[in-house]
Amino acid sequence: MNSYARPSTLPEAVALLAQGGWRLMAGGTDLYPATTAQVLGDPMIDIADLADLHGISASEQGLRIGAATRWTQLATATLPPALAALQQAARQVGGWQIQNAGTLGGNLCHASPAADGVPPLLVLDAELELVSARGARRLPLDAFLRGPRQTVRQQDEVLCAIHIPARALAGRAAFHKLGARAYLVISIAMVAVRLTMAGGRITQAALAVGACSATARRLPVLEAALIGLTPAQALPVLTPAALAPHLSPLDDIRASADYRLEAAAELLRRAVTEAA
Repeated sequence: MNSYARPSTLPEAVALLAQGGWRLMAGGTDLYPATTAQVLGDPMIDIADLADLHGISASEQGLRIGAATRWTQLATATLPPALAALQQAARQVGGWQIQNAGTLGGNLCHASPAADGVPPLLVLDAELELVSARGARRLPLDAFLRGPRQTVRQQDEVLCAIHIPARALAGRAAFHKLGARAYLVISIAMVAVRLTMAGGRITQAALAVGACSATARRLPVLEAALIGLTPAQALPVLTPAALAPHLSPLDDIRASADYRLEAAAELLRRAVTEAA
C-alpha cells in the first residue's frame, strides 16, 4: 500500500480527504475482495473506528445510525419493530466474520444492486448525512444511489450517518431474500416491507425490492393499492404482473428476469404476512 492513514477524528479525516488522491476504507469487506493484488494500490484513509461514525442514538427527530456501525451491532441492538427488516438483513450479510467487520455505510457506498442494507432503509425513508471540508448535506437514500457501484458522494465527502425520521418508526417490518443458498451469496431478489395496521387493516405500507433493478426501488403505486386492505386481501395484489412495470430485472447467470419477478412477488407476499 502506498500510504495509509488512520485519523482519530472526523475533522482530521475530512481534512485529509480534501487534499485529494485518497480513498476511504471502513470494514474493507467489499474493498479487499474487489482486488487480486497483494496490496491495495491507492492511498487509504481508514475511518472504521471514528467515534462520530459509530452508534445508534434516538431523539425527537428519529434515529441516527453512525455509518461505521457494524452489522453485528445492528443485529443485536434493541430497536423498534419498524427496524426489524434492517436487523434481519444484518444477520444475513455474509458470515459472522463479515458481520463483525462490515459496516452499514460501506454497504451503501459500495452501491451493489443487491446491497442488503438498501431495501430495509428505503422503507424507513432513510436520509444520509455527508460531510466534507465544504460543509454537510443530507439527502434521501434513493437520491444517493445512481446505479450499480455509483453514488452521488463526492470524492471529498464522508458518509457520516444514516437518519431515520420519527414518522418512519411506526409499524413493523420484515426482510426476505432469495439466493442459490442461504448465506455467502449474491441475492437473486430481496424485499423489505414496513406496515402499520389498525383494526386488522393496512393503514400505511412501504415496499422495496432489491437485486431486480440497477438500484433497489420503492413501489409507491403498490403501496397505495394496499391501504385499507387486510393482509389476506393484500396478497393477491402482489403479483409478478403488478411488479413488472416498476422493476427492470436482468437475465444473468443467477436467474432470468421472469424468475426474478416471480421471486420478488413471492418474497413480498411473505414479508407482508410477517409484518402484519
